[in-house]
Amino acid sequence: MEKLRATFQVSFSTKVIVPVVATMVLLMGITVWMVNERLTEQFQAEAVRNLDRAAAEFHIARRSSTRNLVDRLRNLRNEPRYKALLASGHVPTLAEELKNLPVEQGVDVALFTSDSGKLLVKIKGDPQIELGQFETNSSPAVRRALQGEETVDIIQAGDDLFDVVSIPVTSSKGALIGVLTFGLQIRNADVREFKATSQSEIALLAEGRVIISTALADPHRDFASLFRDCMAVAVEGSSPARIKEILLGGGHYFCSAGTFATLSGKGNVGYLLLCSYEQPLRALRGTQQMLLAVSALGILIGTAFIWLLVRKVTQPLRALSISAEAVGQGDFSQRVQVTSSDECGELAAIFNQMTENVKRSREQLEQTVDTLKTTQAQLIQSEKLSGIGEFVAGVAHELNNPLTSVMGFSELLAKADTNPQHKRFLEMINKSAQRCHKIVQSLLSFARRRAPERKLSSINELVESAVEFLQYQLRTSNIEVVTRLDPHLPKALVDPHQIQQVFLNVINNARQAIEGHQPKGSVRINTETCGHVCRITFQDNGPGVSERNLSKVFDPFFTTKEVGKGTGLGLSLCYGIIKEHGGAISVRSRPGEGATFVIELPLAAATEETVEKKEHPIVAPASTTEGLGKKVLVIDDEEAILQMVRETLSEHGYEVDVARDGESALSRLGQTSYDLALCDWKMPGLNGQQIYERVRATNPALSERMIFITGDVINDKTEKFLRESQRVCLSKPFSLVEFRAAISKALAG
Repeated sequence: MEKLRATFQVSFSTKVIVPVVATMVLLMGITVWMVNERLTEQFQAEAVRNLDRAAAEFHIARRSSTRNLVDRLRNLRNEPRYKALLASGHVPTLAEELKNLPVEQGVDVALFTSDSGKLLVKIKGDPQIELGQFETNSSPAVRRALQGEETVDIIQAGDDLFDVVSIPVTSSKGALIGVLTFGLQIRNADVREFKATSQSEIALLAEGRVIISTALADPHRDFASLFRDCMAVAVEGSSPARIKEILLGGGHYFCSAGTFATLSGKGNVGYLLLCSYEQPLRALRGTQQMLLAVSALGILIGTAFIWLLVRKVTQPLRALSISAEAVGQGDFSQRVQVTSSDECGELAAIFNQMTENVKRSREQLEQTVDTLKTTQAQLIQSEKLSGIGEFVAGVAHELNNPLTSVMGFSELLAKADTNPQHKRFLEMINKSAQRCHKIVQSLLSFARRRAPERKLSSINELVESAVEFLQYQLRTSNIEVVTRLDPHLPKALVDPHQIQQVFLNVINNARQAIEGHQPKGSVRINTETCGHVCRITFQDNGPGVSERNLSKVFDPFFTTKEVGKGTGLGLSLCYGIIKEHGGAISVRSRPGEGATFVIELPLAAATEETVEKKEHPIVAPASTTEGLGKKVLVIDDEEAILQMVRETLSEHGYEVDVARDGESALSRLGQTSYDLALCDWKMPGLNGQQIYERVRATNPALSERMIFITGDVINDKTEKFLRESQRVCLSKPFSLVEFRAAISKALAG
């Protein structure tokens, strides 16, 4: 273990520099991550807005183009030359006259369909146009136009996309003559113009194939699958269905997709919009590199500064170490040079003073004599206190019985009464009873004269808790509490409840003394380490203690208060608690200058380890029928406890009989078979152990299910009996949860 400890032992400089550098690196990482996330969110949001705007502009341009086409071609049907020609229905003449129509009207395909739906004339301006596929895909528009409605559609014919306009032609009397259908091919120039205005790439697709694209890379391999990934159900004019990030031609893009509303209803004609975010991405990477460079430079500068600072701080410590080694070898002339007025300078001055004090052997001898005298006085005081132990035990026993009833009945009423205010009152009653219980426990601990249950505790926290507990009384009494607690104070192995009680008594005594002497005052509390002990000092500016009473303040029942306003037990109990902890408590005072109480407690050794007891409580069943069919005998000489136990058990279905002494209990046990027996340990006549011996002789099974209840001090003989018989013993007062848990354990055994 020592070798392992030496392996991981590092210098003070390392202990300081490593955590600081690690913290700076962590902060740098968090900063870079937050900036990256923020900037990424911003340019992603900007790209989405650009895509939405481009999609809206594209749909507006499409609607404007088709509207202009309709307006241009609508007047054609009313021209007399074409109207008479169309009304004649002579196909050769129609074909001859309409062959120049695409060139005249700036369209690529022209069809004329009779009123019966028969295609009479079809003309194309480009020989490569798939006229048959155009005729098939434009039929939904023609059918709607035959019903007298001007119709616009977008269709695919071969490798081209067309805007289709179908216009019904009527005679002068309003009779339908036929339908003129025109197709205008969507060309690359159209989408390039859109690209120039919107700063976005666009690709038009039909039947899963790319028809037109402004993207520089060959899109035919990727755009079809990308369209399927991005595309959700959408109608023309809607916002993009989905936004996706892609890598195209080495560039980073956001992509969205949409479809055109066609008369076929298949949704097989759509578009892809691509918005590049390469420039913001490069800016983000530049920002990241700049942040990393600045952060790395800051870490280097900070590390160098801290190293220099630590080196300067540890230099006086090294000098102090050399001097301490010399003093340890007997050279008391060694002194440390004081070069500053900071903590290191104070430490050097203290060391020099300590070396000087070591040389003063005569003064040390006088201090030792004084210490021996003080110890003798404390021993005499301890002898005085030992005489009241028996009396305290009797008082504690008498208090525990009514406290058990108060706690039990308050819990029963809290469950039965649904009034919130009543519940709050009952809770206050229960808490007050528990507070009395803690006081009784302190009295019992004092009377038992044995070591309390101790654990490693922070003295500073106990002081702060005591001050907080009395905060209201102190504030209303105009008393200021000033604490100066050593933050490096080691923990002490104490019973925290008892030590807190000591602090409460001392502070409260100071409050009462100041309150009766002056309108306002102060209490100063200091903690410090003195060798192997922790010293707690309570200093008030009250009236102080006269020299005549100074040696009596720890005597039992001694008090300077008026009759009825004090018992004189507070400081005597404090004295007993501190002595049980192996510590010392003393007082010094001058009349008119306040009083100072000094408490010294031994600190825990560095290698001392405490093992906390882990209790495994039995969870009491909450069912109201758990005791059905079970009989319980309760033996106690306190009527209130009998009633409380009977109500508690009856509530859970038990059949309960009670006995007020041992003789009547044995009589009932001879007449009735019981599943469980609860017996008070100390009663007039037969006590609990005697009843147990009788029951074990006549009913061994029931003796294994006996629970003892006591409010008395358990002596060594009682503890030995309970340990050997392995019987459960509940100490009064107890809560109903503890009570039901003990019953459950006894019945389960």
